[in-house]
Amino acid sequence: MKKLESREDIKLLVNSFYDKVVKDETIGFFFKDVIKVDFKKHLPKMYSFWETLLFGQISYKGNPMAVHFPINELEAMERRHFDKWLELWKATIEENFMGESADMAIYKSENIAKLMAFKMEQARKV
Repeated sequence: MKKLESREDIKLLVNSFYDKVVKDETIGFFFKDVIKVDFKKHLPKMYSFWETLLFGQISYKGNPMAVHFPINELEAMERRHFDKWLELWKATIEENFMGESADMAIYKSENIAKLMAFKMEQARKV
């Protein structure tokens, strides 16, 4: 196993993760059916997002929370969906990487999943 330390590592992580996501019965339908993600556009954004979070390279410009609210209006994004996202993300990291940045990617993803699940639930109550 290697350390997570470059944009190339992030590409491997993100690509491997989304390979799992699209095959997953719990959350894959969001990407394939609900919003029909164009992965050629989506993946580079995710590389930049994680590069920004993990390495301080300010390559991501955007508001990930705002992007998810319209999806939540089309199909409820529930805690179980974020739990599955987190499970797949952690598994992908643990299969490929070790070290401080890998641990930080898990830590940050746990916070993201909790916050996103809460915000999506609140938005459905309004």
